Amino acid sequence: MGTTALTLCLLVSLLILRVSALGQTQITVSEWHDPSPHRVQFVTVEPGVQLEVLDWGGTGRPVVLLGGLGMAAHVFDGFAERLAQKCHVYGITRRGYGASSRPASGYDEERLTQDDLAVFNALKLDHPVVAGHSISGNELSRLGIYHYDRVAGLVYLDALNDGSDDYADIDALWSRLKQKPPDNPSPADLKSFAAYREWKLRVGALAIPEAELRTEYVENPDGSIGGDKNPEWVFKAIMGKDGDHHHNFAEIRVPVLAFVTYPGLPKDDAGNFMWESHSTPSDQREIAEAIYGTYVAMAKSRIQKIKTAKGGARVVEVWDASHVVFLSNPDEVLQGMREFVKDLQ
Repeated sequence: MGTTALTLCLLVSLLILRVSALGQTQITVSEWHDPSPHRVQFVTVEPGVQLEVLDWGGTGRPVVLLGGLGMAAHVFDGFAERLAQKCHVYGITRRGYGASSRPASGYDEERLTQDDLAVFNALKLDHPVVAGHSISGNELSRLGIYHYDRVAGLVYLDALNDGSDDYADIDALWSRLKQKPPDNPSPADLKSFAAYREWKLRVGALAIPEAELRTEYVENPDGSIGGDKNPEWVFKAIMGKDGDHHHNFAEIRVPVLAFVTYPGLPKDDAGNFMWESHSTPSDQREIAEAIYGTYVAMAKSRIQKIKTAKGGARVVEVWDASHVVFLSNPDEVLQGMREFVKDLQ
């Protein structure tokens, strides 16, 4: 064999080994599969923009789940399966996140609400109940005020956002509070998504579905956790210039169920304030109690506002719960939602 032929053979052999190695890496990364029994489809909501829609099945009234800021619909994995025992459950991943399109514009709440309506149309959903977490409350309010003829009811999962809330007092008090640095994951906690999920469960008592974590973080070739997938500009676009999303809850014309949480505060021990991630030092307790007192007053104000909804409102206060209340208190949320949906029929 001539020198040229030998060189060519060596190059081909190296290329084969290279492709084989890459193939092995891909196989390692792709071994994981989402255990949630949902069907995934993509709905076009405007030219060039598709949203990931999850369908967990079930029978009865359709229920559509909307995640909080930075979250895909996979955050409801586990919870949605249980809800599907009584309803037909769907989840929408909003534009900019997860497997949905990431266009340069269209992140104001009016456009996001139109995206939701486009999904309702595509799936032929007849008056669904729409449940939203956190920032999704903006879309819920718009649906209830301007598109009340399209939905049967709204469920606010700690999502009573109100642009009239004034955080100046809380911010001023918070600046005076000495906090312990938050726990950070160790290299061992970042070696895999399963390890990271266990760490999140250990430090935050939240069983975040692994499929959701995989929409939020890059997976390195060795299976460890990489950087954020969610770009900062999407967050800013959704929040708006000033983060000011004001809604007149009195104009909501459909029935409402609202879960309101008080993180880290037991109902029967309101004076014994403890933040979730650390104990408050005795010399800082007065400041901490003032922060929480201000927060509770704000929450109570929101409750009074939502109770003015024209369609009527039930409020469930959940003490010592996480903001992601459907993960920290799933039984309580499921019971409330099932009763709410049943009463609509």
